[in-house]
Amino acid sequence: MKRYKWQIAFGASLIALSAIVYFFQIEIFNRPRDTFFYLFQDFAFVPISVLVVTLIIDQLLRVREKRAMLSKMNMVIEAFFSEVGTRLLKSFTDFDLHYDKIRENLIITSNWSDQDFSIVKKHLKSYDFKIDSEKDNLEDLKSFLKGKRNFLLSLLENPNLLEHESFTDLLWAVFHLTEELDCRIDVRQLPDTDYKHLSGDIKRAYVLLIIEWLAYMQHLKKAYPYLFSLAVRINPFDPDASPEVK
Repeated sequence: MKRYKWQIAFGASLIALSAIVYFFQIEIFNRPRDTFFYLFQDFAFVPISVLVVTLIIDQLLRVREKRAMLSKMNMVIEAFFSEVGTRLLKSFTDFDLHYDKIRENLIITSNWSDQDFSIVKKHLKSYDFKIDSEKDNLEDLKSFLKGKRNFLLSLLENPNLLEHESFTDLLWAVFHLTEELDCRIDVRQLPDTDYKHLSGDIKRAYVLLIIEWLAYMQHLKKAYPYLFSLAVRINPFDPDASPEVK
């Protein structure tokens, strides 16, 4: 009750002020019937006022707030791919046993439509990825992720990502892989069972990363054509990719 003491006092003051105003109105104009008539008329409008304020205006404010949050969230995702994601995708492809089977489907161009993105996403979700952690240099992957550990932690602490469940899952998968690799003293000498375990960790992060990368590219194409242009030119799945405009 102490917590709401000032609110109660403020509310009581407003009610008292209204009573005083109505009292003087009756005393000055001597028309209590009209006063009570308009008083009840005001009371009749209260539910409509509540409807307008709580449902309509509040909803509009929520929509505006959500748009602002999505804008901030997309900026965070852009920072992730710029700092970690694109390079990590390139690294993961080196562990993909059947990389050539999906590579051609991921050469995005400016002609891609929303339907093209949807078709590729659907195909990848049902595709059986084969990852072998012994296929390439795990030490390089470990060193890269270890250098980005603080950056990944800062992203996980970002409240704007709470509404983006799939991207949060990706961050946790990448961070988990970072921890797994960092815990091993020498990733060049591990038992086969451990390499198999790491293959599973890489696969989890790889699949989630590709799906989020596609969503990210689709967003850039719609909202930021100039960023999309660069992202296409440095596409990690394109062997001929070059940042230079040709």
